[in-house]
Amino acid sequence: MDNSSDIASDNLLADRFLTDKPLADKLPFDLILAALEEDAVSDDLTAIATIAADMVGTATISAKSAGTLSGVQLANAVFAAVDASIACDWRMADADRVQAGDVICELNGSVRSLLAAERTALNFLQHLSGIATATQCFVDAVADTDCKIADTRKTTPGFRHLEKQAVLHGGGINHRMDLRSGMLIKENHIEACGSITDAIHACYEAGHDTWIEVECETLQEVAEAIAVCPDIILLDNMSPATVSEARGTVPDSILLEASGNITLDNAHDYALTGVNRIAIGAITHSAPSLDLSMRIINTQTDAKESDANESGA
Repeated sequence: MDNSSDIASDNLLADRFLTDKPLADKLPFDLILAALEEDAVSDDLTAIATIAADMVGTATISAKSAGTLSGVQLANAVFAAVDASIACDWRMADADRVQAGDVICELNGSVRSLLAAERTALNFLQHLSGIATATQCFVDAVADTDCKIADTRKTTPGFRHLEKQAVLHGGGINHRMDLRSGMLIKENHIEACGSITDAIHACYEAGHDTWIEVECETLQEVAEAIAVCPDIILLDNMSPATVSEARGTVPDSILLEASGNITLDNAHDYALTGVNRIAIGAITHSAPSLDLSMRIINTQTDAKESDANESGA
C-alpha cells in the first residue's frame, strides 16, 4: 500500500483506496465440482434415454438480451470438467458487451456431455454476466463524471471472488474483499465504542497497515470525522443536496463515498456532487441474470442424413 502523505490528488487517492485491477486469476474448481454434483450430471436420465452415446454435435451459446459478459473462464472450465474432449470456441470474452442475437461461443463434442454441462455453465455465466451488466449500467450513468462505482460485501456466500470479478468486468471497482481488507467503522461500531472520534482513534491505535473509513449519517457527524482525519468518509443515506454540502467541507485528502438509496435514476445526481465513488449493494445482491441460451444446431446423425438426401437428389 502507498503510505505517502501526499494524497491530495484524486488519482493518488484512487490508487490507494480503489481497486480496479483484476483479481487473482484462479478458478474455484471445488465450487465447479460441487455444482456439477448437485446437478447429477453423470446420471442425466433424459439424455441417456433420448440421445445415442456416440452422437456428437455442435452447439452455440447466444445472447437473448444486451449486456456485459462475465464468467466465460468459469463456464469453459465447467465444460472441460464434464468432458475434456469438448471443444469451446469463445467468440467473446469477459467484459465484452453483447447484443441480443450475438453468438458468444460455439461448442463441439458429445451431445450428452454438452447437455450435461449446459445448465451449470449457463447458471454461472448468466449470474455473473447479470452482475457485470448491472455494474455497467451504473458506470454508464456516471460516465461523464470522475465518480467511480464500487461494490460492497453484499455478495452470495461462497461467490464473493467471482461476483467482485464480475463487477470489475462491468467497469466498476472493488471495495474491501473481506473484514481483514480494511477498517470500516459503521453505526454499530460507533455505538459500541462511544463516538466517531473514539472509534477512529481506536482504529489508528490498533496499528494495522490499512485504510480507515467511517460512516456518517449527518453533516454534524461529517464535521466530527474530519477533525480526526480518517482516510475515507462514507455518506450514508444522504440526499444529493446534502452530499454536495458535505463535499464542500471535506478536504481532498479524505476520499468521499456515498451510499444508500442510490439508483440508476439518481446516480448521476450523486456523481455530480463531486464524490469520489458511489457504493451500490444492488449490483451484486439484486442483479437479474443476463438472458443467455444454448442450442444444439447440428449432430452427426443430422449431417449423415443431409448427405444422403443430397446424394439421392
